[in-house]
Amino acid sequence: MKALIFDASTLISLAMNGLFNEIKELKKTFDGKFIITKEVHYEIIERPIGVKRFEFEALKLKELLDGGVLEFPKSLGVDDKEISVKTQEILDLANSTFIGKDQEIHLIDLGEASVLALSDILKEKKVESLAAIDERTTRVMCESPKKLIDLLERKLHTKIHADKNKIGQFGRCEIIRSAELVYLMWKKKIIKMNDPRALDALLYAVKFKGCSISDEEIKEIKRI
Repeated sequence: MKALIFDASTLISLAMNGLFNEIKELKKTFDGKFIITKEVHYEIIERPIGVKRFEFEALKLKELLDGGVLEFPKSLGVDDKEISVKTQEILDLANSTFIGKDQEIHLIDLGEASVLALSDILKEKKVESLAAIDERTTRVMCESPKKLIDLLERKLHTKIHADKNKIGQFGRCEIIRSAELVYLMWKKKIIKMNDPRALDALLYAVKFKGCSISDEEIKEIKRI
């Protein structure tokens, strides 16, 4: 069994581009489960379903959950309490490691932390998993935390210091973005468009809806 754990950022990017049926079809080709934590559920369904601007996307994502396309961690034998404890540990670590202007820098929120927590738990249980996260800061934190210092300095225009003992505790998890998921949909012919411009249009569509991907990375994906 394997799992793709969705952060809110990735599902929102796909949802805002209307790719609900494509998510469903992609799941059929995936030998595993599409998972959301209760924290992500709150961000993509519970909270936005009461806001007219976002209600339609929330209702469509609820359909995916009700239809079993998206599932909760209990389907993998992981309970919410275990995730909550690990989530708090990750929040405390991530949001106290980097210092700028004598203040701790807030890096991640509850939803993202819960995704990383579940990833760590599944790793301990020897379950293969990927985390679907579009937000750049979280991805860099997981993939190369030392590079986050440069990123934060450019973003915040101030000198950043990091607790070296804490930075070594950052967990490693494999991450995929909505852009790569869109590419998989394209390669598997789930997206049925013959126009040669379609892949470029799809990649930029998710970029403009929140996926952190550069123009050069889009060119590289198209060259694959």
